[in-house]
Amino acid sequence: MIRKFLLAIATGACLTVSAETADSLALEEVVVTGTRNATDVRHLPMTVTVVGRDMLTAEHQASVLPTVMREVPGLFVTSRAMMGYGVSTGAAGGINLRGITGGAGQLMVLIDGHPQYQGIYGHPLSDSYQTLMAERVEVLRGPASVLYGSNAMGGVLNIVTRQAKQDGVKTNINVGAGSYGTIQTEASNQVRSGKFSSTVAAQYGRTDNHRPRMGFEQYGGFVKLGYDINDNWSTSLTGNLTHWNASNPGTIAQPKLENDQYITRGEVSAALANDYGCTSGALSVYSNFGRHKINDGYNVGGNPQTDLFRSKDAVSGVSAYQSVQLFEGNRTTVGFDYQHIYGRAYYTNRETGDVVTTPQRLMQSAHSHADDVAGYVDLRQNLNQWLTIDAGLRYDHHSVAGGEWIPQAGVVVRPIETGEVKAMAGKGFRRANPKEMYLYKSANEDLKPERLWNYELSWRHRIEKLIYGVNLFYIKGDNMIQTVTIDGSPKNINTGEIENWGFEVEAKYLIDQHFNVRYNASYLHMKNKVVAAPVLTNFAGIDYRQGKWSATLGLQYIKDLYTAVGNDETKENFWLLDASVSYAATRNLSLWARGENLLAQKYEINLGYPMPRATFMGGVSVSF
Repeated sequence: MIRKFLLAIATGACLTVSAETADSLALEEVVVTGTRNATDVRHLPMTVTVVGRDMLTAEHQASVLPTVMREVPGLFVTSRAMMGYGVSTGAAGGINLRGITGGAGQLMVLIDGHPQYQGIYGHPLSDSYQTLMAERVEVLRGPASVLYGSNAMGGVLNIVTRQAKQDGVKTNINVGAGSYGTIQTEASNQVRSGKFSSTVAAQYGRTDNHRPRMGFEQYGGFVKLGYDINDNWSTSLTGNLTHWNASNPGTIAQPKLENDQYITRGEVSAALANDYGCTSGALSVYSNFGRHKINDGYNVGGNPQTDLFRSKDAVSGVSAYQSVQLFEGNRTTVGFDYQHIYGRAYYTNRETGDVVTTPQRLMQSAHSHADDVAGYVDLRQNLNQWLTIDAGLRYDHHSVAGGEWIPQAGVVVRPIETGEVKAMAGKGFRRANPKEMYLYKSANEDLKPERLWNYELSWRHRIEKLIYGVNLFYIKGDNMIQTVTIDGSPKNINTGEIENWGFEVEAKYLIDQHFNVRYNASYLHMKNKVVAAPVLTNFAGIDYRQGKWSATLGLQYIKDLYTAVGNDETKENFWLLDASVSYAATRNLSLWARGENLLAQKYEINLGYPMPRATFMGGVSVSF
């Protein structure tokens, strides 16, 4: 019935409207994150940066985050070691964009448009975002709450998964080893035969890292099956599962013992998609789930923990949208989202495994369910060859927090064929997560949603082999959730404010068939300073390819990175030089090497956790 209903809409729309104009079919860079359906980025008022698989795999990184951080201006990811981010106290992997942090759940990570975050604490799980699954990563800077709801108030990072495009079988095995006993391995197989396609991948990595009691081990897998029902309809089934064990040694000043984490995260989704050219859409169901077991550890000279923290969570839902060209130059998208958010946090006795319900633990337990239902519409209209307007509106209703209206509007002006000016204003919001409402003594069930408005103006221009862009933004927000002391006790309340402004610059230049250079920079001014949000970032990279050789060299400068704010304000400035090289020894065999922090800089990103000096990896890649 669902397929017949969508088919009726699609057929009616296609009979009413002819094919899209030649201009809209002359796609330069197609994205899906800012609009759900595949769209030329030149016609969107928001700022979207795409990092393709060639770039993601150039340096043989197991995670997408190190590469994305360098390629996207204004994006910064915290780190504490050579491999592994971890969770809980002392963890890294916090994603910060324009001073809006994913650690607080204000920035959303998606996999194929489906939200990926911890159901109780609301933050991304950075060790889950593996390169083995990614075809490309699209980063939308600025609020995306019209399409994705709560937690997308500062932007989204969407991992678009791999799918075989050409008939045949392709297998790749990649093995590497390096500093501090680090090992990373990955194997993938892709098949396409007629209407059927599959991608299967698995990975294993481990390291001792550069400090005692800082070991990390991870293994996981990814699978995607696709089937083209006919020229217009397709279906897919996707799943990934990863498990990691991470240890936190504590800060240099306050080392810890037995602070160990055992985390399992997974995601499954199924989708039915249609594409008739003048209309396209999809219906998908998904579930993102996790199991956490954490030993909080103890300081040297203290007593070992007798209990273990445990949690279970899941974010499951249904997403449906249909994008239709109602008349010439128009694209209207209507969508519906439903989410069920589940979380349970509790403690168990370390020896017996029994659930602990002693008085001191009662205020540190939560078992919550919540449902979220939303509908949205996005209207984009090309008024002529040089002008596009866009407006969107979402109504989002949460079973605990109530309803929220989210508008956005933008305009794109193309004064010349190769350049466009974009102006955008959008609202973002985030509802309090179960941890803020129910966990610990600071819990407050009366918290209201955080809200902000983002305004930006950008210019993008292509001149033969050069592409460059400049973006200005201003962010104003209130109702930010902060923990304050009231009558001698901590309490979460809506008291914080955000007022950030800055600019971002991007440029790419193809020197010749062998050399390509790229550059990006960002400046951020914060009225209220935030940890892990650098004031200034600069990155310059050069890529070289000739014959059997390929190489990448990148230099990044970070200035005024806050590792502590308030009375103990601390900042870091540092340069990072990274390089990688590959040599295709035979048709099926290539050798590679990678070096990071080649200037051997001494610096910290997480306060009290010094980063490693120069590190090296080398390996072999086999394809057949």
